[in-house]
Formats: sequence, structure tokens, C-alpha cells
Amino acid sequence: MPVPDVAVVGSGPNGLAAAVTMARAGLAVHLYEAADSVGGGLRTAELIEPRHFHDVCSAVHPMALASPFFQGFELSRRVRLEVPELSHGAPLDGGRAALGYRSLERTVEALGRDGGAYRRLMAPLLDRLDGVAEVALDQLLRVPVQPLAAAIFGLRTLEQGTRAWGVRFREELAPALLSGVAAHAVAPLPTLPAAAAGLLLGALGHAGGWPIPIGGSAAIAAAMVADLEAHGGVVETGVRIGALAELPPARATLLDVAPPALLRIAGSRLPRRYRRALESFRFGNAACKVDFILSGPVPWAAPELADAGTVHVGGTRAETAEAEHLVAAGLHPERPYVLVSQPSRFDPDRAPAGRHILWTYCHVPAGSTVDMGGAVMDQLERFAPGFRDLVVGWRVTTAAQLADYNENYVGGDFSAGAMDLRGVLRRPVLSPVPWRTPVSGLYLCSSSTPPGPGVTGMPGFHAAKHALKDIFGLPVPALGL
Repeated sequence: MPVPDVAVVGSGPNGLAAAVTMARAGLAVHLYEAADSVGGGLRTAELIEPRHFHDVCSAVHPMALASPFFQGFELSRRVRLEVPELSHGAPLDGGRAALGYRSLERTVEALGRDGGAYRRLMAPLLDRLDGVAEVALDQLLRVPVQPLAAAIFGLRTLEQGTRAWGVRFREELAPALLSGVAAHAVAPLPTLPAAAAGLLLGALGHAGGWPIPIGGSAAIAAAMVADLEAHGGVVETGVRIGALAELPPARATLLDVAPPALLRIAGSRLPRRYRRALESFRFGNAACKVDFILSGPVPWAAPELADAGTVHVGGTRAETAEAEHLVAAGLHPERPYVLVSQPSRFDPDRAPAGRHILWTYCHVPAGSTVDMGGAVMDQLERFAPGFRDLVVGWRVTTAAQLADYNENYVGGDFSAGAMDLRGVLRRPVLSPVPWRTPVSGLYLCSSSTPPGPGVTGMPGFHAAKHALKDIFGLPVPALGL
């Protein structure tokens, strides 16, 4: 086989984005994946029973439609995406729920007395969403092209990321809605990184919405592989790369791996100072995933939640914050914060007639071996009485098992790095070009680089842009159909 121009290790969304970008630039690309199938966090499988298709990691993709890579790739033309009108919701006791619709005005109306305050918080972000997304996904440490958007986003992040987060609200619904989204960051609440993530995700829920891919998350990976192969790329699965010497002498190598794997693969070729920086890279807390097969839809006490693509089960803002603080302290909450999605509600072919699949996970300390299935079911029963009666089967993946599934999820940290302020800025090192390593032609393109976690493809796209410029002197190619 001829020596490729580019070798890519890892076929998660970022490795695939890097490979697609390089192949479209006219380069010969060879991608290596340790598992037997591509996708990383974009896999869908029959985890419990045949004909019941569960997303192994990510299921709902709030940032996919806003990602500059996927916008250029025209993802919505390649994969059928179902976008629920009710992006997300948060149940409270007594059959109440905070509801985050795609329509900001409908959300405002559902939030009662705090609706106006919520509008004043979110509307300026929606008015300048391109600039906000640029700061969060593309611009990073550079001077923002839209400074007003950056300033508005920064001030709201400062408010919602500190003890001032409740100043503008008087009731429970709006704070619960915002906290449910912010807690995606797997960080104590309130903190600045969690607030930034929550505000971005919340704004996206009111803009393009939070899409669910028909056929499961694997449909996104399949579309990217198809494009890569159409442009001459080669994909090889079942090949675990242990060292750079095992790769062909390509002019550029892009690694969709976490820092420990970068250390293992590149070894002594990395300068000592850079190795020390990678060795000090910190990972965050983790997830325990619980997949269910149900004999019917979730019987939410707040019936509106049946239409939600995602439900944040944690109770009030205070309860969600308490659960996240317990995790940060190394404890397992009795009432955990649980992310919930019922993809079969929007994609009936994911389960046989009369059946539903339910995707859930809760946050736990890093490396946890604790089975949180009972605690997750208790939380669901609390807000959906009769839930237990519908459970046909379930499968628990502890944090430790999640780490075994994917080497990038160190300790079960699917974010591939701590999501505190230091972890956001030093990802994996403090640098205007953190994707470029000190070794000529070697780039890191995993979620351990900016902009971090989420199915955006942006870490891979950023790494590919720099490799194209540094090594090949080529412009970024067009990515669309």
C-alpha cells in the first residue's frame, strides 16, 4: 500500500472530522481505529436485546447544528435529524416542569413570573448567536471578531457562574431549567465553565434545537466515513496503535486520543517540558450510564415532558447543585442528576412496536465502580410514577467500564478533561495553537483540545486546518455536498 500523506488515529467525531478535512484537500488519508467499528462516541448498538438500538455514548447533539465544521459539512443534508419542538425540560415535584421550547416566547410563557427575566437573559445571546458560538467553538484565545457578542456572553456567564445566579429570578422553574443544562459540564454549580456551557446549550435549544439523528448517533459517523472514502481515504478498524513507529511515515499525523495515549504513542519524541505538561493534565468526574428497554413511554407526572428530546432529572436548582457538589467531593448522590432521552419517541425504528428505549446517565466520581441503576430508577419513579412497572430490561455501564470501553474516557470522564476554568484554558496546554505538538507534523485532535467535549468535530477541524497550513501549505477545503 502506498505511504499516505496523512495518518489519523482514532475515529471519534474529531478524528473523522480531521480525516474528512484532509482528504477533501486532496491528500491521501489513512485512518486507524482500535475498536472493531468506527465512531467512538458516535456508536449505536443492540446493547440489551436484538432490534433495540441504543446509543453507546452520545444520543442528542445540541452543538451539531452550530458547529462550523458540521455546518460546512452540511450534516443536516446527509443525516436525517429529528429536532423536537421541546428541546429540554426539567421536572419538579408536584407534576410541575420547566420547559425549554425552541420558541423563546413559548418558553417565556411557560416560565410564569420569571418568564420576562429569562427572556432578558437569553434574548441577547440569541440575537448574536453566531458571535457567541464563535467564542465558544472557534475563536478561543484570539481577539473575537464580534466583541459585543463576546462581552454579552461573558457578562451572562459571570452572572450565572457565580452566587449571583439567582438574582434575577423569583420562582423555581427558570433556575431549574438553566441548572439542568449547565450541569452537562460535570462540574460544581455555580462555576464559570458550567455557566458558559449551559448558556450556549440553552441558546442553541431556542435556535436550531437539539437534534436526534434518525438511526442513532452512528448515522453521523457513517456519513463522515462515506465522505472520507469517497475522497480516497482508507479506514482500518481493529488496529490499536502503540507507538508512532507503527504508523507509516506520513507527512502529518493527527491523534484523536487523550494525553495519556499521546504520551504512550509519541513517548520520548516529545520534549521533556511538554511531557510534564501532559502528565499534569487533569481529568474530571465521570458518568454511570443506564440503558433501559420499556414496554411504553415514560409516564412523566408532567405530561408535557413526553415531547422533550432531553429531560434533566434533578429537581430544583438547589437539588441539582447539591448532587453535583457531592460528586465533586467524591460521593455518590442518593438523588443524582440524571440526563434522560427517549429516542424511540422520535425514531420509532429504534425499538419494536410497543417497546421504547431509554438513554440515561448520571454523574459519579472518577473511576467509580458503583452501579447507580437503582438510584437512577428511583429518580425516574419520583417524577414518573409507574416507571418501574414499564422496565423490561436494563444495562448499567459504570464509570470504570466506560473507561474500559474508550481509552479517551480516563476514569469514565467522557469530556476527556476537567471542565473547570484551568481545564478549559489548558487543554492540554496553554497555547494559541494547542492542537500542534512540539513534534513536527504531529497534532492532537481529541476533546482534550479546544473547544472540548461535544459532537462538534471542531477539535479535529482545528488540528486539520493547522496541519494543512504548516505541513502542506494548503487552504481549508470546501466540505459540503
